[in-house]
Amino acid sequence: MQWIPTGWVPKAVAVDIDGTITDSNKVIHLEAIAALRRLEDAGITVILATGNIRAITYGLWRFIGATGPMVCENGGVVWHPDWGDPIVRADGARARSAGQMLEDKLGINSRGITTNEWRESEWCLFPDENLSAITKLISESQYNDLSVVKTGFAIHLMEPHLSKGEGLTIALDKMQIKPDEVLAIGDAPNDISMFEMVGHSVAVGGCFEELAAVAKVISPYQNGDTIAPLVDAILKEYDSN
Repeated sequence: MQWIPTGWVPKAVAVDIDGTITDSNKVIHLEAIAALRRLEDAGITVILATGNIRAITYGLWRFIGATGPMVCENGGVVWHPDWGDPIVRADGARARSAGQMLEDKLGINSRGITTNEWRESEWCLFPDENLSAITKLISESQYNDLSVVKTGFAIHLMEPHLSKGEGLTIALDKMQIKPDEVLAIGDAPNDISMFEMVGHSVAVGGCFEELAAVAKVISPYQNGDTIAPLVDAILKEYDSN
């Protein structure tokens, strides 16, 4: 299988967490973690790009031994410990207010997922809530500029300028790496903006159809099973250059 273009080696790999370096049950895939560490050992920077919060992302970043910045909350928070304070690109209070409006009108649980307790830029509802009803009501409300994005992890209420692609752009600018020197890996619609800006992209097996439509490669392996063979292919090109 042709995982990456012949003769091309990324300077950095931007990888999603949930559904990408986990198994189908959202449990961390140990072989995937070991493979990412092999990339770092070869000098290829790992960037975690996720809808998850900064605290969880940092814990995983540290234990992987990653060196790249973290793009958290779908680009709402961009951070590296060496930078000092994080770049927080939106105030999550408005998204939270939109969640309360949805509870008042639809009866959903606006408290949402557990990690909302620490969110800085967005608000997340449970993934099994009625997406079509939520999207319709948001579009008819004072919050009609907010984006409603469903992933396998949650339904995200976000300011319209937030995306993984925008967050990754900020991270790459600070790293002085060009987007076409980056490989992105993901599984869900919130990865589309990231896939559209980088040099090469791989969607894991079992990904959302919307992401498969824009991916350069679709893995034959499910979720985290993708990472080790993909890294093998990257390092094979690295060794031959």
